[in-house]
Amino acid sequence: MKNYKDSDYALNRYNEGIVYRFADVTVVVTLADYLADNPDKTEEDFQMLKEFSDADYRKQDRVDNATNKRNVSITELAETLACSEPSAEYAVIGVSEETERIEERLKLAKGALDALTEVQRRRYILHRAHGLTTREIAAIECVNQSKIMKSLDAAKNKISKFLANS
Repeated sequence: MKNYKDSDYALNRYNEGIVYRFADVTVVVTLADYLADNPDKTEEDFQMLKEFSDADYRKQDRVDNATNKRNVSITELAETLACSEPSAEYAVIGVSEETERIEERLKLAKGALDALTEVQRRRYILHRAHGLTTREIAAIECVNQSKIMKSLDAAKNKISKFLANS
């Protein structure tokens, strides 16, 4: 395991004995030490303690991981943001790719608008880009509102067909 010395669970798990880590020292109790200090105990008793110790360290390791993933100190937030920023290369590539996508969309939009008649184009732009209602467009052009609605429907159909074929 990578960096097993940093993890109490891993240190205990991959050691023959039972590991106790304190702030200033790490103590390993081996089978021989255990049996010498406890003559009335057996190897099975040691194995039960070892399994309990492994399970206890594992449980503590999981709790620590879950807690540490949720808790971030305020001083670490700046480092986290710095790590999450894209590299300069990625930013340049991302910008150029985004620019290409925008240019493609502009070409499609221009082509779709070019497929419309002059009247349809004017009414469609007034309605979609400027947000005018069909009633307001009809008042500007001095025509019946139904003509505007039919013109906008025809424009939408032409745009849909153009985009489907593109």
